[in-house]
Order: sequence, then C-alpha cells, then structure tokens
Amino acid sequence: MTDAIASSDTRVDTLANGVRVVAIALPHLESASVSVFVRAGSGHEARRQSGISHFVEHMAFKGTATRSCQRINLDAEQLGADVNAHTDKDHTAFHMRGMARDAGAFVRMLGDIVLNGTFPEAELERERQVMVQEYAEDEEDPLSTAFKLFDKLCFGSHPLALPVIGLRGNIGRITRDDLLAWTRDRYVGANIVVGVAGRIEADGIAAAVHDAFGALRAGDAAVVPAPAHLGGTGSRAVAGLGQTHIVYGLPIPSLGDEAHHAYVVAAALFGEGMSSPLLDEIRERRGLAYHVSCSADVTELAGQFVIEASTAPEHAEEFLVEMKRLLEAQAGHVDAVALERARNLIAVRRLRAWENASRRVEDAALDLLALGRVRSRAEIAARIESVGAADVREAFARMLAARPAVAIAGRLKKGVPERARELFAAG
Repeated sequence: MTDAIASSDTRVDTLANGVRVVAIALPHLESASVSVFVRAGSGHEARRQSGISHFVEHMAFKGTATRSCQRINLDAEQLGADVNAHTDKDHTAFHMRGMARDAGAFVRMLGDIVLNGTFPEAELERERQVMVQEYAEDEEDPLSTAFKLFDKLCFGSHPLALPVIGLRGNIGRITRDDLLAWTRDRYVGANIVVGVAGRIEADGIAAAVHDAFGALRAGDAAVVPAPAHLGGTGSRAVAGLGQTHIVYGLPIPSLGDEAHHAYVVAAALFGEGMSSPLLDEIRERRGLAYHVSCSADVTELAGQFVIEASTAPEHAEEFLVEMKRLLEAQAGHVDAVALERARNLIAVRRLRAWENASRRVEDAALDLLALGRVRSRAEIAARIESVGAADVREAFARMLAARPAVAIAGRLKKGVPERARELFAAG
C-alpha cells in the first residue's frame, strides 16, 4: 500500500496497482456506504460499443466464479444491505449500504461482483430482453429524447454524444466475449476508486480493499480527449404528446479549470430557487412553463450550462425569446442580493451533500478520478465565496459568445423550430 494521505475526516490510500481507497470517517452514523467507481462510462465507448458499460453494470450481478445471481442477492440481504449500481458518461459505479460493522464484508462482496463476473450466457439473454424494454421506455420519454438530441448537438461525433443506455442494435448484438474483453481492458487498478463512508476505521477499510483488489493488474488509465462544443438547433416531433420539451445549453469550463466556479454561481443565480430570474419571470410572472430549471453540469471532460423546460406548444416561442432576454440581461448587471442568494443556495446544497454518506463517497471518488485528489469542503466554499459580480457577468458574457445547443422535442407548433434557429443562429 502506498501514498496514505489524510485530511480531517477523509483518508486516501493508493494500492501498489493504482487502486485508490477513500475512507470517510463519520462516527455519528451507525451505517456505512460502500461504492466501487470504475472509469468506464458511455463517454469511453466507440460507437460500435455504445451501451457496453451499461450492459456490464446489469450483468455484473448475474454471477461470479464462486456465487450465483441468487447467492449475490442473498448474501447482501442477510446483512440487511441495499445493493445497487449505475452507469454515467464518465463512470460505472456499484454500491452497497448497510450496518457499519459490515463495511469490510461489503468491500469483499463488491470486489467479487466487480472483478469476477462470469456473465453467464443464459442470464445474458434474459437480461438482454430486460434492457430492450428499458431502451423502449427511454425512447418513449420525451425529455430523454430531447436530451439525447441535445448531446448530439453539443458534441457531434465525440463519444459524449452517445446515450448511456446505448444504441438499440448494440443491445441485441453485444456478446459475452465483448463484456469480458471490456472488463479486462477497463476494470484495472488505474481506473478504480473504492469509497467507504460511515462509522468506519480507515486502516481496516484499506486492508479489506487490499484483500479484495490487491491482485488486480494495474493497467492504463482510460483517457478520452476533451470534446469541442458544436452547438446548433434541432427538433424532433413525438406523437401523442401535449407538451414541448426544450433543452438549451452553453459550454463552460471543465472540473479541472478553477474558473468553473463562477459558472456554478451563475447557474444558481439565474435559475435555482423560485426567486431566480428564470423561475420568477418564466413561471411565476408569465406562466410560460410548469417545469423549468437551470444547472451547471461540470465533469472531467466538459462543462455545460443547461436550461431545461416543459411548456405548452403555444408558449414555446415566447419562452425561447424571454429566456434569451433574461440571459443577456445577466451579462450586463448582477444584483448584489441575487449574488448572495446564489452563494447561500450553493452552500446549503453542498451541506446537504456533505451530510449524506453516499454523496460524500461519490463526490470524493469522482474528484479522485478527475483531479487525482479530494477537494475539501473548505476549499470549495472558499472558491464559491470568492466569486464576485464581475466574475459572474464575465461568465455570462463568455457563455453567450458561444453558439448554444437547443434541442426541442415533443409536440411542435408550426414555425417554432425555425424561430429557434433564427434566435440562436450564433453566439
């Protein structure tokens, strides 16, 4: 074991093979959250592989060299533990949560699931049908349709444009050998972080991770070049719907660029909370949308300032015009009260995450994968507090100089896509 790094309640160790262990001591809890994060998501896939990370996530629980699918479930449930997993664009993660006394057992169980999956053929064919149904459900979700179109407009042929769920043809085509090859190449020490938070003892956790993951080969870190933001406007009519769904986005700095904090504040100021310009004007004063939100989505490879809304078709054009006007106004003036409100909203949101063991683990693991270190709460708070009105105005000005991506899906009123192209033809 190498490089033990301690900071307040968080300790990071690195095994000789590159596996990193983050142990977060939360002695006030009786429970523990254990997760294994793998740098293998849809953003690492070629088009012919699209969906394989998600397929592995499903199949990992279907049997290992020593345990059947049924035994995996029973072993967890005998300890009263929750078991889950998820796939995203930049990672796949496997989770267990239960009594703190069983944290070491959870590490060993997850190690078995993550590293020793056999992907039995019979289970694979059954799960393939489950995934086909999941794909169909996703295709019928109009907001998901808008987001998939949005990703294509943003990233073009870059892997980040591909959907996490994968392409329909690939779900029917991926084989057991494909899954084994993917995990052999990607599930290596350089790409894995094991995170544990709760009433734990760091030395014991590090030892459990060493036992479960220490024999894994080091391998190479999965590297994907950063995408260029393309932008543009696209639309897709979806029959049988009564609403128009809009996703609008602009490029912002990635996680490794400290400048991204100003854009996080800008998003909170513009569209977080009912008194934000976006919700106050669009929803409260004008009634143009039932659902409207704004976020700064910041990851290792890219950042996006995203506004999403669901509106009546007859209000879609007015919504787009008003949204553009509100954005442009922020580049000219940022109110001091609004800035304070935004900082405090972020502070409380981060406090809630800090008090949630599972979120602590996820935030720390993603920091390690993207930055190679875990940012402290004080560091992030200081960065947010240092963002001034001029920084926010500049952030809006820089964003608005770029060509936005505007995806419109659902019921489309005649002329709305053309009007959107006219409004957002250039930055």
